[in-house]
Amino acid sequence: MKGLRATQLYLPNNPVYQRAVENIRGSFRKIWQSVDTLNLDVGETALRWEEAVVYNQEQRAESVAWTLYKDGIRSISLRPGVEDTEIVRFLAVLHKSKNVTSDAADDLLTLLWAEDFQCISYTFRELATENAMPIEAGETIPATPPAAIRTAVEEEAPPRREGIVSMEEFDTTLYFLEDREVEYLRKEAEREYGQDLRRNVLAMLFDLLELQTYGTVRAELIGIIENFIPYLLGAADFRSVGYILRETRVVLERARELIPEQRAILVGLPGRLSQPEPLAQLLQSLDEATMPPSEEELAETFGEMRPEALPTLMGWIPRLSNPMVRDLVNGSAARLAQEHASEVLKVLAGADPGAQLEMVRLAGRLKLPGAVEAMDPLFATGDRTLKLAVVDALLQVATPTALRLLEKGVDDSDRDVRIAAVKFLASRGHRNALTRVEAALASPQLKAADLTEKMAFYEAYGTLAGPKGVPALAKVLVVKGVFARKEDPETRACAAMALGKIRTPEARAALDAATQDKEPLVRNAVTRALREVGA
Repeated sequence: MKGLRATQLYLPNNPVYQRAVENIRGSFRKIWQSVDTLNLDVGETALRWEEAVVYNQEQRAESVAWTLYKDGIRSISLRPGVEDTEIVRFLAVLHKSKNVTSDAADDLLTLLWAEDFQCISYTFRELATENAMPIEAGETIPATPPAAIRTAVEEEAPPRREGIVSMEEFDTTLYFLEDREVEYLRKEAEREYGQDLRRNVLAMLFDLLELQTYGTVRAELIGIIENFIPYLLGAADFRSVGYILRETRVVLERARELIPEQRAILVGLPGRLSQPEPLAQLLQSLDEATMPPSEEELAETFGEMRPEALPTLMGWIPRLSNPMVRDLVNGSAARLAQEHASEVLKVLAGADPGAQLEMVRLAGRLKLPGAVEAMDPLFATGDRTLKLAVVDALLQVATPTALRLLEKGVDDSDRDVRIAAVKFLASRGHRNALTRVEAALASPQLKAADLTEKMAFYEAYGTLAGPKGVPALAKVLVVKGVFARKEDPETRACAAMALGKIRTPEARAALDAATQDKEPLVRNAVTRALREVGA
């Protein structure tokens, strides 16, 4: 089959053609070391040697077995010496028989008879008979071409009786074809129109690039391939672009005698597609396309992106409206971020807030520990969404370095950042944050804060301070003396909840002293705290 394809696609002076023929000859030489004659039985879709299937192709349009079988060939024998010249002529006969018309003078038997093979013999079976008769090269059977035999039969036939209608009196048209023949034609037409001509052309170019050793020829081929990429991008054929990038790597590994200039051009092809300007144009055209390519087609292209594409990909993620394209860009960016930490740091240190935001989110999802320190300067920005994303990413990474950086969130100017940071630090028992929490409890900003923020800081203090925090919290909760300074009910309720986190006898005693407090908010908080201490 490889030899047949090569004889169909290439001229005899082409290196691909010559290599395919030499491979056939080498294979036959190995066979003759074991057998004297290769006898093959021909079935509709398979060839058998000693009852073993050695070739099978269910699609009849592509099947060598069917080409032989449909014209009556039932077995074929090949003998030593066939590889010298006759095998190439035999492949040419098979190719020609596929393209002949229904004219009987050009069927496969006629073509084989005309070649007069000496090392190839075969048997055939007439469609109207059951017994096959062998046709050996050099024998007198058939001594006359099949067309002549049919003519003689017609002459010897008795005269036709009057009044009998014959099909020969009518012009044959497509409507006289059998159903299986119509189906065969339909499938052949679908196969022909379904071929990827661009992929075939590219395969031929890369074959020549690998085999040709002349520098001028290779330079011309590389130029053609370079010019192909913009054309393919404009035609939205992203699968072929990915194919070019993938085959380029193969050529770099296997092509011999590539001069440094040519090697540099091939090595740089994926990098050019990863540059900001062409990549931005590609992403914009994908997002605006009314009928975007399939996920498999895009995956082949994005899978070949280089590290320098990461900043552009991250900057375009928030602008993309097509969910499929956004997911593919995210996947490609994740692969590059995991493999190239330096590019992650470049994006985080860049000037594009949208790219920074997406990279922070990506670093959190991937738990990239190397990106933590690069997030430190982002706390100084006034972008609330970005700072919240940094906090969320640090929560997901949760390394010691991330926790130390998260301590800055306790003093942040944004309320949601402060609450998220102090809650997570308390849940992880990060005692290094206790100093910042204590300072926040004494600050005027917390006294003016809402109940949710106060509760978060007081509970964090109770969790981190432990038994040492009971005196300070009891002083806030329990008011002793008429002239003692009294905190507002919300602050006292928060102190009660903080005591419930400590769960020591001293904490319980302080809570018991406030069970009869006049403020309902405080009494409810004490009751809940006592239940937690009892648990």
